[in-house]
Amino acid sequence: MNSRYFTERTGCTAPIQLAGMPGVGTVELAAAVASAGGLGMISATHMSPQYLSETLDELKRSTDGAFGVNFLIPFLDPECVRIAASKARVVEFFYGDPDSSLIEAVHKEGALASWQAGSADEAKDASRAGCDFIVVQGKEAGGHVRGETGLSKLLAQILGSVEIPVLAAGGISTGKDLAQVLKAGAAGARIGTRFIASKESGAHPRYVESVINAKEGSTVLTEAFSVGWPHAHHRVLKSCVQEAKLFEGEIVGERELGGEKKPILKGSIALPTETTTGRIEAMALYAGESVGQVRNVENAGEIVRQIVEEAAIILASGT
Repeated sequence: MNSRYFTERTGCTAPIQLAGMPGVGTVELAAAVASAGGLGMISATHMSPQYLSETLDELKRSTDGAFGVNFLIPFLDPECVRIAASKARVVEFFYGDPDSSLIEAVHKEGALASWQAGSADEAKDASRAGCDFIVVQGKEAGGHVRGETGLSKLLAQILGSVEIPVLAAGGISTGKDLAQVLKAGAAGARIGTRFIASKESGAHPRYVESVINAKEGSTVLTEAFSVGWPHAHHRVLKSCVQEAKLFEGEIVGERELGGEKKPILKGSIALPTETTTGRIEAMALYAGESVGQVRNVENAGEIVRQIVEEAAIILASGT
């Protein structure tokens, strides 16, 4: 299933999907990726139906490109799913067993449905549930991680066993990475960590700085930040786990949520955004294993262009 099938279905020109990253994935970031030809994404986590509707209207005004909405199953609001499906090209689900009723609800409103899976069985279930494409997440991914298998092995298990496009996620930040998964048979790549260090990112400047300064091997898969989502595995920078251990007290900072100031508890799943205050380095600094490749802050559109052009050169050369 080649990349053209995915791009034609979604209306994209680049086989790249922005990862849904609450707080980091601003309207500006999603619009920039979409305008550059990729699939821009926002996360609906903790959004009210009205706020989601207004956000999608703003996004629609900001780009003519394709965009979608990501939902985490533990925090799912059915009304938000309906709104997303009526206003976005793609509705994506993650961290729960594939549910055909959710897929049907998305299709009823005219949108494409996707499921991010962490295992071969989950991917096959998503296909049987009626999804239009699947995102396969390797354990190299940053943020919340569903499975325990590396991306290349997981792709090999899934490609050929489903008849819908498969996107690869986990440890992808360069054109070389994109070319590798495309050559393996994926229809595209879902990228998150590289866009944390984009000019349109909503991440706190010290979070961005930590990502840029990180080296290969700087991340860890842990449950250290599970307050608000018990027993959820996630990949973060090792430095923030150590800083959280050293932090004395129960509240590490404060953030804005729904127009109100909310405390951030030590070990919370909340990541630091631009307006967050407190001990930023002791908060959840999500990052994938590709973080060592992130070296500077650039416009998101330029990041998309660089990745696609580099991949095209590699694929054309046959190397």
